[in-house]
Amino acid sequence: MALVIRLRREGTKDRPFYRIVATNSGGPRDGGFLEILGTYDPMQEKGNTKIHTEKMNAWLAKGAKPSPTVATILKKTARAAK
Repeated sequence: MALVIRLRREGTKDRPFYRIVATNSGGPRDGGFLEILGTYDPMQEKGNTKIHTEKMNAWLAKGAKPSPTVATILKKTARAAK
């Protein structure tokens, strides 16, 4: 099984909140995961993403591939950090 970094939905109806997690690619969206790498809150305007960069870099070094949505979030946070 391939490793993937993707969003896991939390929160309530009409109030989404996501955790960025490392998981196996074949598992369900809200199923088990290996490690929490950060959070994403689309309901907030600014400062809505928190990423543990050390953990993220470790999983990317292990060969985990980010989903398209997570890749976009990573690009936005990298631009905001500059």
